[in-house]
Amino acid sequence: MALHVPAPVSVISNVRVSLGIVCLLASAFAAAADFDLAKSLKAIETRYNTVRTLELDFEQTYIAPNKSRRVESGRLFLRKPGRMRWEYSKPAGKLFVSDGADYWYFNPLANRAEKMKLKEATDMQAPLAFLIGKLDFGRDFGKFTVSHDGGLAKITAEPRNVTKAPYREVTFQVTADARIETLRVTGQDASTMDFRFRNELRNPAQKEAALYTFTPPPGVEVVTP
Repeated sequence: MALHVPAPVSVISNVRVSLGIVCLLASAFAAAADFDLAKSLKAIETRYNTVRTLELDFEQTYIAPNKSRRVESGRLFLRKPGRMRWEYSKPAGKLFVSDGADYWYFNPLANRAEKMKLKEATDMQAPLAFLIGKLDFGRDFGKFTVSHDGGLAKITAEPRNVTKAPYREVTFQVTADARIETLRVTGQDASTMDFRFRNELRNPAQKEAALYTFTPPPGVEVVTP
């Protein structure tokens, strides 16, 4: 009579883990196979092109070669066409403002305000101007790659003219309802700026002059082109 010898607990655990990994890989493969990039990009364009104003909290993490990691946060205000305001609570008082043509950066610690044309700005916030224009992935970007991270689609896009753009690629994670939840901008110098967006308000009432017009405070050094 043959004896039944139970398998060691470690073997059973390893089998269960392996089966779990296989199931996860199968699910990920199925999700990737079912993902329609063109349909997803169109849904994102529709979501952001149909709003007039947008407000949301942001957290940004900046990492650059040979520099310390920097984490900042605040509130982002957007208004079409071309207006944006990055109002920082950490560090308090820091500000980026665009009225659609001119772009201001104010640093209260340095007591300095810089002015330039939005299209000439190289700050990592500037690439997000596509959210307040007529969003068109086919026009702005030339190559896309897709992966999946949990329940989010992860899309990496390269600008059509990489040599002239202030960044080499943009990677964004998108929810099922076409909302951009995270965004990574990779600069030409290999630096990265990661944005995480929360508490989004669509089409809130805004006082345009108060939000998108910047007047340097008295005594502030003003730098213009």
